[in-house]
Amino acid sequence: MADLKGKTLFITGASRGIGLAIGKRAAADGANVVIAAKTAEPHAKLPGTIYTAAEEIEAAGGTALPLIVDVREEGLVEDAMAKAAGTFGGIDILVNNASAISLTGTLQTPMKRYDLMHQINVRGTYLCSQKAIPYLKEADNPHVLNLSPPLNFEAHWFSPHVAYSMAKYGMSLCVLGMAEEFKKDGIAFNALWPRTAIATAAMDLIGGPDVQKNCRKVEIMADAAHVILTKPSREFTGNFCVDDETLASVGVTDLSKYRFEGVEEKDLLPDFFV
Repeated sequence: MADLKGKTLFITGASRGIGLAIGKRAAADGANVVIAAKTAEPHAKLPGTIYTAAEEIEAAGGTALPLIVDVREEGLVEDAMAKAAGTFGGIDILVNNASAISLTGTLQTPMKRYDLMHQINVRGTYLCSQKAIPYLKEADNPHVLNLSPPLNFEAHWFSPHVAYSMAKYGMSLCVLGMAEEFKKDGIAFNALWPRTAIATAAMDLIGGPDVQKNCRKVEIMADAAHVILTKPSREFTGNFCVDDETLASVGVTDLSKYRFEGVEEKDLLPDFFV
């Protein structure tokens, strides 16, 4: 089975949650992981900083490079990419994980919140992809993976939170367009989205601390990402993947290890957009 040993991953928003889990799974193969996130000091409500994440990456078997990066700032992104490539000799994989969320209706969404979601989700993904592409063109099996949903345009996925849905679908539109634009360069662009809610600190803020019993563990997304990122980039691009389907494609159909103790499959909350 292919692995990520010696590969360099640049992961946005990797100080916690799904981004960190993807980094730790790659680290277990012996990968280099660039933790590109804003959290340098502990957050009042969200655990983890780029430095605690780096410790977890190293403990998992990888080499970590924690960098303070706001994906809204072009100069910071450019500098971080250059630092990553200079440190590890290139960039093989970009994971656009950084995201902002507000599950609010049109009249309840201040423009400041609208702007934040679009600056981080859409513009941040576009910017990081743009700045990574020159490095990815030099890599052996280059991948970009966006944590964004399938392009399902049913109205009920938009009406409760139009601004958030627009911002997440913008990330997926990057996959749709860039996969075709850079096919000749052999750079894969794919999206990954969970079937169910995933237990993260951000999820706790949205649904309260008890919501985790209705979620799968972050490791399901990390394992699914690993499947995608080890595929030949010239053969697997432009896909909108769902975690359980991705694992099933490689023969993993027993997902019980991704549930918390005492939780049944029927108890899991379905995620948006699928």
